[in-house]
Amino acid sequence: MSPTVDHPLTARLFDRIPPLPPRLRSPAARRMLAAALVGLAVVSTYRTDPSRTEVSVVVTAADLAPGTSLTAADVTLTRVDSSLLADGTLRSVDDAVGRTVAGPVRSGEALTDVRLLGPRLASTTLPSGDARIVPIRLADPELAQLLRAGDVVDVVRAAPDDTSPSGVIAESATVVMVSAPSSGVSRRDQLVLVALRADDASAVAAASLSDALTVLLR
Repeated sequence: MSPTVDHPLTARLFDRIPPLPPRLRSPAARRMLAAALVGLAVVSTYRTDPSRTEVSVVVTAADLAPGTSLTAADVTLTRVDSSLLADGTLRSVDDAVGRTVAGPVRSGEALTDVRLLGPRLASTTLPSGDARIVPIRLADPELAQLLRAGDVVDVVRAAPDDTSPSGVIAESATVVMVSAPSSGVSRRDQLVLVALRADDASAVAAASLSDALTVLLR
């Protein structure tokens, strides 16, 4: 059986599409048509989804150093998709003003409760029990430059000559913040904030009133 051959008078799909008018066949016209189609595709891609819900969140207006006390000029509100909202994200500027930043924060970063000093930060740092945050001044202020948030240390009393520890006060403390030297305080007054179990926190706070303290990195 011989193969079927299209009759020269048989209309095909592309034959039914009318040709472009002569004024639209020029390269310039084709470029304009292509640009219009690209713009239409972009608009279609980024048009508002009716099912999408946006909410206001607090973001930083500039880079912030650890220990910064937030003012209204440091934060602003922006709108984000509610499906992208992290737990504990601040929704009001009033919730941020007056709080202290626990670590370095980039401009435009959404603020959550664990980015600021407070009970939420303590509980997430030591989730296994009742936690407290205690500020200490180190006998050797140069040591503070080596510490970073998240470091696990033992808090000890420094010997009178500041050369060796003379007794462990608390083990497995977690550093949550080291105040920045550029914050206006001298290195001697630079604070290290550590998260501790409640009973250890009380012992460290009491010792800091009379003893020189240092830390051992684990």
